[in-house]
Amino acid sequence: MTSQLSAQLEELRGKVRAFIDREVIPLEDVIEEWGPEGEAALKSVQEKAKQEGIFALGLPKEIGGGGLPFMDYVYINEIIGRSEAAMYALGTHTAQDSTMLNMFGTPEQKEKWLYPMVRGEISPSVGLTEPEVAGSDPTLIETTAVLDGDEWVINGHKWFTTNANIAAFTTVFCVTEPDAARHKRASMIIVPTNTPGYEIVRVIPTMGGKGGNHCEVRYNNVRVPKENLLGSRGEGFVIAQKRLGPGRIYHCMRWLGQAQRAFDLMCERALNRYSHGSLLSDKQMIQKFIADSATEIQTARLLTIEAAKKIDEGHDARVDIAMIKVYGAGILHNVIDRAIQVHGALGVTEDTPLEKMYRRARYARIYDGPDEVHTVSISRRILKYYQQESYWNPADF
Repeated sequence: MTSQLSAQLEELRGKVRAFIDREVIPLEDVIEEWGPEGEAALKSVQEKAKQEGIFALGLPKEIGGGGLPFMDYVYINEIIGRSEAAMYALGTHTAQDSTMLNMFGTPEQKEKWLYPMVRGEISPSVGLTEPEVAGSDPTLIETTAVLDGDEWVINGHKWFTTNANIAAFTTVFCVTEPDAARHKRASMIIVPTNTPGYEIVRVIPTMGGKGGNHCEVRYNNVRVPKENLLGSRGEGFVIAQKRLGPGRIYHCMRWLGQAQRAFDLMCERALNRYSHGSLLSDKQMIQKFIADSATEIQTARLLTIEAAKKIDEGHDARVDIAMIKVYGAGILHNVIDRAIQVHGALGVTEDTPLEKMYRRARYARIYDGPDEVHTVSISRRILKYYQQESYWNPADF
């Protein structure tokens, strides 16, 4: 696929890769501690990224971003995925929320939340998942918002509100129209995290280790102005889908970056580790690890690019997105797992990034919709097509 990229985009990908390897990866463990030292390191790296013109590349120029077209930014995300910290260092972590606010926000909301977010001055969070109901079915959410005069009064219980502890605001998915159709009951409301009644119960300990920032939050009669409604009443599902669709493409491309980094480490280890009379690279089992990993990475890349093209051209890409979500999560785990195996005992230590990458890779099969839900969606949509048209043509679907 890279042979089809413009010379300018190839150069930009190289520039971003060099920046991440030089400036971000040496500091990624410090940044992901999220303490005072990590915050200072992150701000320093962000300033360097701005100076090099590679900060917030995928956001429109009119809101302060780099103005890259969607497809170009898809390819850039593959490079950014090499490091979790790079998402923050290059302003990628706000892309979905910035896009959401740019599409649905009022001028006042943009001035207060969007522009500072694009500049990297504040961070966002989204309150969707609840511990009492299945996160894969957002029609079940129980958090409510009731309009009382000029204020929304919000009550509910969320968890996995990622980055709530470092965010300036949370966009809360809550029921405002209890008697409406199931996909028109919810709205999105912006809640500053310093609002009375907004209670961060804990940062949830997870297998992702340090830097997860996945928060449990209670809303205890939280009052915000009615102007904090994002979009229209009952439009929560529409807004969420507009946020999640392109976001899944970005996720899958960043997974490829993670997989490629693990693949790089695996190949370097195979070429330098001597065992049982030869280098690991001479052993057929290791050669199969490398061949299988290369094949899976390239397959996932082609599937993801095809889905991105359909979105970019305005086609229905729901099946494509579901397929890359399931397949991409699987190959991410597979490649990292093989890389650990090739490293042997070293692979399960913190002396390489692999053990951290492995733990975080497990999330991929759950967030943005679990594998099982996407798998059912793929099957249902394809079978429905056969019922109507007699066959499924992937190029047209």
